[in-house]
Amino acid sequence: MQVNLKNFLAETSELVNQKLDRLVPESEIEPKNLQAAIRWSLFAGGKRFRPALTIAVGNCFGSPIEKLLSTAAALEMIHTYSLVHDDLPAMDDDSIRRGQPTCHVKFDEATAILAGDALQTLAFQTIAEDENLTPKTRVKLISEIARAAGTPAGMVAGQVFDLAAEGKQISGEDLKRIHERKTGAMIIAAARAGAIVGEATEKELNAISIYAAQLGLLFQIVDDLLDVSGTAADLGKTPGKDARSEKATYPALYGLERAQNLAAETHRSCIAALSEIEKPIELLREIADFILHRQS
Repeated sequence: MQVNLKNFLAETSELVNQKLDRLVPESEIEPKNLQAAIRWSLFAGGKRFRPALTIAVGNCFGSPIEKLLSTAAALEMIHTYSLVHDDLPAMDDDSIRRGQPTCHVKFDEATAILAGDALQTLAFQTIAEDENLTPKTRVKLISEIARAAGTPAGMVAGQVFDLAAEGKQISGEDLKRIHERKTGAMIIAAARAGAIVGEATEKELNAISIYAAQLGLLFQIVDDLLDVSGTAADLGKTPGKDARSEKATYPALYGLERAQNLAAETHRSCIAALSEIEKPIELLREIADFILHRQS
């Protein structure tokens, strides 16, 4: 069965945007600049990949959209908060994100920090108050996402490792450790969230975790490759920034050709993990193909 991934991504993006607009409406309540900074970052035109992955996995296990949408929106809030903070001068010092000025450039550093803080906490509030889910499921999702975002095995630790590696020669294992945490942890959480809502078995949840771990690695390798080959118009951010910042990347460590081969190998591992799931997995396969061949 061939899945129209383009339509799926467009439809889920629209649903997530509508949900986010309800959760973070335009407001005249003070401080208006904080709400404006949050909305500036949330509605800057991102692909909504992580929420789409949650919904795709949930669909695989038969979960209706109303049970998935709040969690999907919460994951986008966490992702956006991480980008707002990553772009700060103390971190990656980026001035363009998703084709427009970054939050701290448009507003100021303090407002950007607080906008990120607000998005992070609102994400957990959104799941905690989701009456479409049982209390047990809500607690499980909050634990899952909190662990992926903030523990020593999660996204925040990955950012620490990434900053520490700038300008240094590191091993392939060290590079993998950075990206398993900085990028991979939240992609795994997004996929597992869909499986948790869909009441997947432990065996199925394990297979989804392996699939998502490989998908996260693939996402990062391709991202590193695009930073070498992409344009600002394609990427919506400044290309070549990794090299100028002496970031640890797959092309820098392995060379362009080997990094491309690693992407292909990781894609094959991603697809292989799906063979353990006796459910409609065509959409998940299409997502892996899309990540391998994406241009922005």
